Amino acid sequence: MQVAQELSEKISRREARVGILGLGYVGLPLAVEFASAGLPVVGLDLDTRKVEAVNAGRSYIKDVDQERLAGLVKNGTLGASSDLDELGRCDAIIICVPTPLSKTKDPDLSMVVESAKAIAARLRPGQLVILESTTYPGTTDELVHPLMEERGFKVGEQFFLAFSPERVDPGNPRFNTRNTPKIVGGLTPTCTRMAEALYKYAVDTIIPVSSPRAAEMVKLLENTFRSVNIGLVNEVALMCARLGVNVWEVIDAAASKPFGFMPFYPGPGLGGHCIPIDPFYLSWKLKTLNYRARFIELAGEINSEMPEYVCARAADALNDREKSVKGSRILVLGVTYKKDIEDVRESPALDIIRILEKRGARISYHDPFVPKLDMEELSLQSQDLMPAVKEADLVLIVTDHSAFPYPQIVEAARVVLDTRNATRGLRSEKVLKI
Repeated sequence: MQVAQELSEKISRREARVGILGLGYVGLPLAVEFASAGLPVVGLDLDTRKVEAVNAGRSYIKDVDQERLAGLVKNGTLGASSDLDELGRCDAIIICVPTPLSKTKDPDLSMVVESAKAIAARLRPGQLVILESTTYPGTTDELVHPLMEERGFKVGEQFFLAFSPERVDPGNPRFNTRNTPKIVGGLTPTCTRMAEALYKYAVDTIIPVSSPRAAEMVKLLENTFRSVNIGLVNEVALMCARLGVNVWEVIDAAASKPFGFMPFYPGPGLGGHCIPIDPFYLSWKLKTLNYRARFIELAGEINSEMPEYVCARAADALNDREKSVKGSRILVLGVTYKKDIEDVRESPALDIIRILEKRGARISYHDPFVPKLDMEELSLQSQDLMPAVKEADLVLIVTDHSAFPYPQIVEAARVVLDTRNATRGLRSEKVLKI
């Protein structure tokens, strides 16, 4: 195993050149960690704006400190390029490209396939290839592996292939790329060891599993767990509304049990790249094996209907004040998918805005993280907060940003529909909750 030994020694000397394919929320933080550990890193992305930003030392991701990035670029440890020929000059290549769903909720692996083809065309002995993009179990060995072996190289001997799921939680102040344990599963034991040897320079804790399929399944279990439990608590919220019970009070009381219960909270719907999408990768794969993932599909159905429910509650709130949705001024507070970040991917706020706008509401929004919101149907700009609150017939809290002055908002508003329990502790007849 001379090839493996040479690569291992190159990594241990921190001479192995690391290529990160995809400079988004996963790729850029990972590139920074490797470069900070002293390994030479090149980030690769077809988006020239990202490449130019990195090479100028400008961070476009909140979780990546700009001074840290600029220092790594200045000392030559980290650079970026759109030239895919750089792949052939890397000793380790990590694929961090998006894996969205199609409109029919089928996996769209086109970017993974194109990335794998680009690597395969330049593959040479002694390279380590790792897929981090979330996907269904079997992708690494069924899809990526055959493409890699088209050059005639044998996995585990002349090149090495593994899967390691990204576990990024944007905006999390406690857990980041370095201190979140890393799952690694290689096609062969040697592949796993090579991936472990590399990642130990960027991540504190490495957890090897028996295969890429096991590693792929780990990520899907994590996010399916959240999706199903959020679906459950969203349905409990619907039940409590019919029963005339405060769901937030129920959850808080249940959470006092020191064992056997983990609190999840209802909301206007799921957002982000992972939780609304990842479980459907598993569901799709199992359909090919003649198995129906009933929990996943039911949770997805409940969660996807929450924006409609929120809009119905908004209509009821306006109706109780002798107003219709059509023509009413509705201010949406927060359009990102979670608090205190700038990411609007799959945000339920987008669906809520579409639904209310289609029903004739005069929609405006305020979000300190999103100055402009471009959607297919319309383009909006964030409004000044308090004047917009005072003008609105209904203030709809969709994302509970920490910066929002909730007491002042409630005092100035005509009526507030709070989907996140952001106004907890404020007693006012103006406040309604889902």
